[in-house]
Amino acid sequence: MKRRIAILIASVCALTAMTCIGAAAEEKSEGVMTYEEYVAAELDSEVVVETYVQAKQSWWQDTATLYTQDEDGAYFIYSAACSEEDYEKLVEGTKIKVTGYKSEWEGEVEIVDATFEIEEGEFIAEAEDATELLGKDELIDLQNRKVSFKGLTIEAAGQDDDGNDLAFLYSYDGSGQDGDDLYFNASLDGETYSFTVESYLCDNTTDVYKAVTELEIGDVVDMEGFLYWYQGANPHITSIAAAE
Repeated sequence: MKRRIAILIASVCALTAMTCIGAAAEEKSEGVMTYEEYVAAELDSEVVVETYVQAKQSWWQDTATLYTQDEDGAYFIYSAACSEEDYEKLVEGTKIKVTGYKSEWEGEVEIVDATFEIEEGEFIAEAEDATELLGKDELIDLQNRKVSFKGLTIEAAGQDDDGNDLAFLYSYDGSGQDGDDLYFNASLDGETYSFTVESYLCDNTTDVYKAVTELEIGDVVDMEGFLYWYQGANPHITSIAAAE
């Protein structure tokens, strides 16, 4: 769901189910937290982390929102101070040192009021299969990571004015239009879960946006995306295809 609209918008890696490109540092720089230290930090406390950009959600009024991850965990960077010039430099895999404050919004743990520095190094995470964790408490341990879900069946997301089932909705309640977030449901072992194509991250010109608008109820699909949280798991899907 959209939020804060006023602001808008290497071998070790294989053991952690990730792909390492370049020399991802195994040790943190002086004064930089490990992921475990970050997790243990109190909300509203200052945090300093080194992490790698996996995707850019948006740039707006000299702020950037980023999905980032290192070898141990993921960090959602919300509305960090960022020039447009620096935003263009933040390609997938870019290493950054982030200083900000640990915050929580509707269950989503993130870093806010942040600044960052671009550093040497590159790391691109491989999607971790989270299929078997759907509906389980342990799923939150992967919050903000790049994840995959395999072999899910598309279910009705709602109905049109004539009572016909719909495979997706524009906006969470169907009140939106082309270009807005897409919401759709998919089931596994008799349980149904909700998924989102976040339009700031993947707008209506992207392959995933188009693919979701072409879904039919009963399709069996594989998906990848980022495990965002909004009052529960709210995966932001970045790719979807017929199940292999």
